[in-house]
Amino acid sequence: MIASTQTNHPLGGNAKRAARLPTPVELATAKLKSARLRITQPRIAILAALSNRNSPTSIEQIHEDVGSGNCDLVTVYRCMSAFEQIGLVRRAFFHNGTALYEINLGQPTRYHVVCKATNTVEELDSTTADELRRAIELVQEKLRARGYTDVSHMVEFFGVAPASARTGAATMPVVR
Repeated sequence: MIASTQTNHPLGGNAKRAARLPTPVELATAKLKSARLRITQPRIAILAALSNRNSPTSIEQIHEDVGSGNCDLVTVYRCMSAFEQIGLVRRAFFHNGTALYEINLGQPTRYHVVCKATNTVEELDSTTADELRRAIELVQEKLRARGYTDVSHMVEFFGVAPASARTGAATMPVVR
């Protein structure tokens, strides 16, 4: 029998442990550093709150998640503006114009549909999102061919969710 104390398997006995993947906050902090922005406790708290969210969220909700003891609302507004300028967050909107933000760590753009009755945000399924990405890339390529630079886009869908329609949440009185 051959015995070995070493193995190439990452879970094996004395093998070196696989390198730990950086957390979303660590990735975001690295992006702040590369943009020469200071790393502050409020910024770290805001980044943590954003990375814990699965859908775009308002500045007020981020402030609530961070806690008023950690930073004030104005700080959240200023940080989100700085984060957006360096591409660390993406902005989306509710149908009423309220800005929503989500962290951007280099993953493909996520597209959403917002229920007009409940303001819930649902991410598009991967097949639909892929089709939309292809169509947007085609338009962006055509714009670049026409000489446009720094081309970007913003796409949001709004509708009444099926569950809201069934429960009557979408029923609004008509004012005449």
